[in-house]
Amino acid sequence: MSEQRARAREALGHGAFDLVVIGGGALGIATTWAAARSGLRVALVEAGDFAGATSSASSKLVHGGLRYLAMGPSAVPMVRENHAERRALGDHLAPHLVRPLPFLVPVYRGGPHSRPVLGAGVVLYSALSGFGDGVGKVLSARRAAQYVPHLRTEGLRGAALYYDHQMNDARVAITAARAAAEAGAVLLNHVEVVGLRKRGSVVTGVELRDKVDGSGFGLDASVVVNATGPWLDSVRRMEDPSAAPSIRLSKGAHLVLRTDVPWRAAMTIPVDDVRVSFAIPWEGQLLLGTTDEVYEGDPAEVRCSPADIDQILGEASVGISAEALDRSRLAYTFAGLRVLPGGSGDTSHAKRETVITRGRGGMISVAGGKWTTFRRIGASVLARVGEALGRDLSRAFDGVPAALPGAAVPERVWAQLGRELPSVPDDVLRHLATHYGTVSHEVLSLALDDPSLLDRVHPDGPDIWAQVAHAQRYEWATEVDDVLRRRTTVVVRGLDTPAVRERTGRLLAKAAA
Repeated sequence: MSEQRARAREALGHGAFDLVVIGGGALGIATTWAAARSGLRVALVEAGDFAGATSSASSKLVHGGLRYLAMGPSAVPMVRENHAERRALGDHLAPHLVRPLPFLVPVYRGGPHSRPVLGAGVVLYSALSGFGDGVGKVLSARRAAQYVPHLRTEGLRGAALYYDHQMNDARVAITAARAAAEAGAVLLNHVEVVGLRKRGSVVTGVELRDKVDGSGFGLDASVVVNATGPWLDSVRRMEDPSAAPSIRLSKGAHLVLRTDVPWRAAMTIPVDDVRVSFAIPWEGQLLLGTTDEVYEGDPAEVRCSPADIDQILGEASVGISAEALDRSRLAYTFAGLRVLPGGSGDTSHAKRETVITRGRGGMISVAGGKWTTFRRIGASVLARVGEALGRDLSRAFDGVPAALPGAAVPERVWAQLGRELPSVPDDVLRHLATHYGTVSHEVLSLALDDPSLLDRVHPDGPDIWAQVAHAQRYEWATEVDDVLRRRTTVVVRGLDTPAVRERTGRLLAKAAA
């Protein structure tokens, strides 16, 4: 057992908690961080890895929601709030992890949207963001092709330009988890809830099983929050076996393709009057997606199917040339599940909203939400926790962004690292700066005693072995996929060879011994 894990297990054994959060995705981590900053004694437990499911399977966007404007005036407050959170993340909380990116919406002859309508839409969208990124505009077909080298030009009548942000969702999650721990929270992954403690019908804690060593233990808590995403109703039935289903699931699949030509912008490709397909330059590759279909299977078994691949490539071909979409370029596929309010009808038309409820036993369950507003959602859940505790915690969200660990302008960190370590390849230093910010120094310090940690994990990628050691020592990494898929970018680049996985496993086992 690693030293970090041993410390967390010991801390969980001392006394009762004000709050226990079940689920280490975006909403669970946000709630834990907000609670710790408010002075509560809070623990978070996660059956798998932090952001191990949908929270690391998003479209990697922090966005205001341009397509929401099609809903009419009722969407304006939501878009304005989304923009405020987008800018808070990119400007203050995590400028090293959340970066601005131009987006193009191509307009084709016979397509679902016209140049005037899209032009008006992106100007309004810019206005709702306070024109922080400039004014949206319509580009000519020739100018648009300068942003996207693989833009399909047949029938192209121009493209609307606007700005949003993109991120590495897994790194944001791990970094926010660390922020919560630094604020006093106790977090532990790979520990599953096997039951709820009760006094009569009132929920008073959780029963747990450590999946690493097989041991069982429990926690007492004044309030329990269920933030388990697709598993929400399963945990609700631990509280009340007769609880009716409250959510439905929609699968969103994505593809990652290798590209040898840099894109200057992402694309939002209209599929119909509601749905769009994204093509986003990400981690030096091209991210495509997403699907939106009802999912009724085991959430743990969600996968990107051959049919999903066909659909995503087909929809992307509306705006991208065939050369860039060749299947030989496919490096990685993944899928996640959107948690939607229960109901009927097409999931693409269902509301994307957060629902917070309190069950018969007092457990608070939170469903829905998205990365863009995860900070606000955490504060909203905390306000409900405060009501249950008889304390006013509604002012926990004061609008002043608290920076995540490592927060800095990545270009400045990159330049500083280059001056300090001129022998380290430039692409490695840039990678560290844009994934760790100032915490890069902590990562690199691990190589002082073992210079081999400066070696690349794989010759074709920028990740180095010091990141593997850092993930185990400081970021709760226990299993190989914890490291290669969520702490680094090895898996998403298609570079997790058997040799890489074997060496990673040996390093984790050695550190845990």
